[in-house]
Amino acid sequence: MGTAHPPEWDLWPKTHPWLVSPEEAYLKAGSTLETCLARMQIPESLWGHLTGASLGLGSWIASQHQGIPLLVGINGAQGSGKSTTAELLAITLLQVHGLKTIQCSIDDFYLTHAERVQLAQDIHPLLITRGVPGTHDLKLLHDTLNRLMTQGPAATTQVPRFNKALDDRLPKNDWETFRGKADVVILEGWCVGTPPQPKTRLKGAINALEAEEDADGAWRTYVNDALCHGYRSLFDRLDLLVLLKIPDFSAVIEWRSLQEQKLAEQAGQLIGSKIMDAAAIQRFVMHFERLTRWNLETLPSIADLTLEIDRAHRFISGSTR
Repeated sequence: MGTAHPPEWDLWPKTHPWLVSPEEAYLKAGSTLETCLARMQIPESLWGHLTGASLGLGSWIASQHQGIPLLVGINGAQGSGKSTTAELLAITLLQVHGLKTIQCSIDDFYLTHAERVQLAQDIHPLLITRGVPGTHDLKLLHDTLNRLMTQGPAATTQVPRFNKALDDRLPKNDWETFRGKADVVILEGWCVGTPPQPKTRLKGAINALEAEEDADGAWRTYVNDALCHGYRSLFDRLDLLVLLKIPDFSAVIEWRSLQEQKLAEQAGQLIGSKIMDAAAIQRFVMHFERLTRWNLETLPSIADLTLEIDRAHRFISGSTR
């Protein structure tokens, strides 16, 4: 690791000039990026590709930084590699471009399990399941973003963390602490930047979950109303939106299954862990099918940058709006 050689991805030089040459960028961050990929158990055959992609994406985002904090959204379906992309990008922005960066997942701002139990009782039973718009603590997210982007150099911000194996937010003493003001905040999530659907699109069920458990459309209407209101003000804050465009929805179940395997390995014998089996995964992803398909239809014309990925998680094309 760490030897100087050009990254194995040549998309970026075709679309914009590099702020730092690929060779110099790799010298500054290549070793750290590869260590990160090894820790995440990414196949070594993808290291050169993902390293090159990260260096190029970092150069593009750094070129948009104008001296004030930049809020970058990364949207991608479940299993598309949002978290991996965000972590590699944070390393690149710091080590190559000197931009103090923090990555946040909208997943870490889920309502607590107890709050979702109450929501399910008050509004609709399907809201017990985390993930869809309406199941996040938007006030906590706004407050956290405000602190990250305005704090003085000595001040600290606690950033929430959510444990998916336990299906609950971690206690505050387990949250991440960030010192000072960020140059770049990365907010990644499957619904980041998602626009609401026209009401006419809500009438028909698109899968068995909707047909059997949301026959009157009350749940999907609640989710869509959340996008129309609270989430719109959140997404309006984004300075840049990057879309990781998957081949099609069928990839989600395959990738989500891989994610669950990793969660199981991390959870081990964790008391109270809620790892899903194949049937549970199939049902779980139905909660997100409607808006995932909607994202594939609408976000390429909304996102500032669209990166298409194949089933092997390789970037195959990129285009800016």
